[in-house]
Amino acid sequence: MVIGKPFLTVNQIQDKVKELAEKISKDYEGKDLLVVALLKGAFMFASDLVKAIRVPLTIDFITASSYVKTGTSGEVKVHCDVREDIRNKNVLLVEDIADTGITLNYIRERFLQREPKSLRICVLLDKKERRIVDVPLDYVGFEIPNEFVVGYGLDYDNKFRNLPYIAIFKKTT
Repeated sequence: MVIGKPFLTVNQIQDKVKELAEKISKDYEGKDLLVVALLKGAFMFASDLVKAIRVPLTIDFITASSYVKTGTSGEVKVHCDVREDIRNKNVLLVEDIADTGITLNYIRERFLQREPKSLRICVLLDKKERRIVDVPLDYVGFEIPNEFVVGYGLDYDNKFRNLPYIAIFKKTT
């Protein structure tokens, strides 16, 4: 296994988080916000993001996945659902990466059935080249090429989440 040099540095990430938080704060000015982080990958991003958002908010979490190692199984499993009632609430779903769109769209559709007042999606990384399911993204940090990345919450086999930067991951044989 090889992890390359930082693809996105700590400073680049933190600058983008502040920029996204500023946009979100403006869009939700005068409104309450429920931020739902998609675990496990989004935990670092969501933590930094909510610290920088300047409107009243509550936070909840959902754990779902469709990945095994570096590929998608295509089947979404929700391991732990939100505890908050999202009906008539302004919901911001926070995800680390929009890749195939399978998981993100599944969660989006699941949330829309619960009739939130509004539902927007914020992702740190957008890997458009791999998109299988089109999902609307309201806030995007970085558009990245079709490379497998780790760090800042993103993992390979549940490893490398603790890196403070994002790096391209190459598996050696």
